[in-house]
Amino acid sequence: MSAYKITEHKYDMVVVGAGGAGLRATFGLAAKGLQTACITKVFPTRSHTVAAQGGISAALGNMGEDDWRYHFFDTVKGSDWLGDQDAIEYMCREAIPAIIELEHYGVPFSRTDEGKIYQRPFGGMTTKYGEGPPAQRTCAAADRTGHAILHTLYQQSLKHDAKFFIEYFALDLIMDSEGACKGVLALDMAEGSLHLFRAQGTVLATGGYGRAYFSATSAHTCTGDGGGMALRAGLPLQDMEFVQFHPTGIYGAGCLITEGVRGEGGILRNSDGERFMERYAPSVKDLAPRDMVSRSMTIEIREGRGVGPLKDHINLDLTHLDPAIIHEKLPGISETAKIFAGVDVTRQPIPVLPTVHYNMGGLQTNYHGEVVTLKDGNPDSVVPGLYAIGEAACVSVHGANRLGSNSLLDLVVFGRAVANRCAETIRPSMPHSTLAASACDKSLANLDTLRNANGGTPTAVIRDQMQRTMQNDAAVFRTGETLGQGVDKIRQVHASFADVKVSDRSLIWNSDLIETMELQNLLGQAVATMVSAENRTESRGAHAREDFPTRNDVDWMKHTLCWVDHEGGTRIDYRPVHLSVLSQDVSVIPPKERKY
Repeated sequence: MSAYKITEHKYDMVVVGAGGAGLRATFGLAAKGLQTACITKVFPTRSHTVAAQGGISAALGNMGEDDWRYHFFDTVKGSDWLGDQDAIEYMCREAIPAIIELEHYGVPFSRTDEGKIYQRPFGGMTTKYGEGPPAQRTCAAADRTGHAILHTLYQQSLKHDAKFFIEYFALDLIMDSEGACKGVLALDMAEGSLHLFRAQGTVLATGGYGRAYFSATSAHTCTGDGGGMALRAGLPLQDMEFVQFHPTGIYGAGCLITEGVRGEGGILRNSDGERFMERYAPSVKDLAPRDMVSRSMTIEIREGRGVGPLKDHINLDLTHLDPAIIHEKLPGISETAKIFAGVDVTRQPIPVLPTVHYNMGGLQTNYHGEVVTLKDGNPDSVVPGLYAIGEAACVSVHGANRLGSNSLLDLVVFGRAVANRCAETIRPSMPHSTLAASACDKSLANLDTLRNANGGTPTAVIRDQMQRTMQNDAAVFRTGETLGQGVDKIRQVHASFADVKVSDRSLIWNSDLIETMELQNLLGQAVATMVSAENRTESRGAHAREDFPTRNDVDWMKHTLCWVDHEGGTRIDYRPVHLSVLSQDVSVIPPKERKY
């Protein structure tokens, strides 16, 4: 492999990804005195967190009674009891100081008349342990909250002298013979040079893999590169069968219309003009959790009450709202609806359809952000030197279904948790252990194979087949039959990657090669998703099976672990759900039927 010259860099910590989680970790680590490098394939403020609209949850109680224990209860219930209750307790309790910190760092939140952070209602967020009215818990900066947070975190990272390597594509984790992570190999896309980043700790903050689907609210950069690298390093991914469909993607375009629209009073209507959510979730109506709203919309369409010439979507109606409120609280939404749907939201409804939005699954971690794996019978065995946060991780605070506005919170709380953990366990400027001369060989061989791939099928064709297979067979409703066909089809698509054609052989700004490596990352996760879904014979949260319509806690209250090898072969095992809490302030919430 000597054809490739590698430049070596040594840091205390390296963070892969510069979205909300990556930047919160980057500046947190730098602020703790650890020399930190952040590698990102796009300019930091172009990361997908910039597109998050509705807000970030925390029980501040600025707009009415609230308590972090109510937030804890809602999140456990929202997760359909697949969330780890210790991690959920940590997130909901730490939400309050984490948001106050963001405010002090300069996030320009919208304000109440008294000058407090403005908070809006969101789906599944209630008071008094589900007995009280909806909670106003979601802190918002109009409908551009992710944009506000991401820019602030980037400014803080620069202030704390973190080192950025921008437009570098991470190729692979570099693991030693003991299974510890020693760093990451990356390609500088502008210069075509290879760089080995040695670190005491490597943090994967690479986002979700929404682009495995045909219609997704994700940016084209959301290719789950961390998950792909983890699978190639021989690590499993957890709970990949749980994929969240956001109820309101713009019909045809897939662009996100935030749940904040329903939080401000928007109503979903069928072709009869009926507010149909009253039938499915009588107490919270349009503010039911996302998995329930998506299924309700799909049922309306299936039963012939969809709107439009093909009766294949639903209307989101804002016409009864005061235009001044829309202008103040939802300016970005009216603009998006105008551009992508051609509607004036003050006069016409927005055509919407459930669209892939979030991956509950990812690299299994504990609430410190440390990656754990099943080793010698211990399901919580820590992988030395490896951390994962944000959508790339599965701390399992979201379980089988994420509540809206808990993802920005997940990014900030666990980005912060990793910085705190590493400050306790890693001394600045510790010497690096020696690395075997062959440590990068596997990764270089993979790069070489793809760069010189001369098969008969262009990357775009394979990607299209993967996306259509996932869209058709791993959708809102699933059956054993469709999943069985889906497994066969996605394995065929994975196998067809051996015949991929890359036409550009260079290393400098080779978008053909980068897209091919992204497709390789997506394919492993697509296989894991379909296989895990076929394997789970129950319905829970976002995973709804028509042949097994009920939740089965006796057999299935456990996390799925799925390994995918180079040939697309899979192996499944399980981890127990953590039914334990960290303090005496809350007690474990026992499973019960989930209804609203």
